[in-house]
Amino acid sequence: MADDEQWQVSCRDVAGRRRNMAVYVNQGNVVVVAPPGETAVLAPLEAGRLRAAIREAVVAAAAPEHTISDR
Repeated sequence: MADDEQWQVSCRDVAGRRRNMAVYVNQGNVVVVAPPGETAVLAPLEAGRLRAAIREAVVAAAAPEHTISDR
């Protein structure tokens, strides 16, 4: 899986506006990007999607191509 693969999860901010969170892998690390300067409010289904995206990113990060031997 390439480092540039990204998963999008919809959410809302505290004012109820639609926002997105992103999950991706960067140099073998899982990165979660929330709406800038805001709190992400997740419905149960959105929380499940975030969980799934993080799990997929963890699996991708653990792939041999992402292993860094000098850590």
